[in-house]
Amino acid sequence: MPEKRIKKRKRKRLKLRFGVEEARRVAFTDDISNTGLFVTTNMPSKPGVIIFLEIELPEGDTVKCQGQVRWARRVPQSMMRVASKGGMGVKLGNFTQGKERYQQMVELLRF
Repeated sequence: MPEKRIKKRKRKRLKLRFGVEEARRVAFTDDISNTGLFVTTNMPSKPGVIIFLEIELPEGDTVKCQGQVRWARRVPQSMMRVASKGGMGVKLGNFTQGKERYQQMVELLRF
């Protein structure tokens, strides 16, 4: 399948919390960019759903924002390590905390 992204994603594992009404579920990113990220989880939200994210940066800062689920792939918990990516691609939207710090971190990562 051809790549549809305008911005290339950079591999980075960051701990985060996400949820529809509030950020409760714990997960990790697999790759990130200034405009989106992939959340590795066996319980992805459906495409089109707006979710809340709290992303923990390496220096201890927390980024808070909303995102829209663009696509999702559900993989059973027992298959998460051996199956291809299970989780959801999220387009980042309204930042309420830490936007500048998040973007600085992304720019410093290598491809």
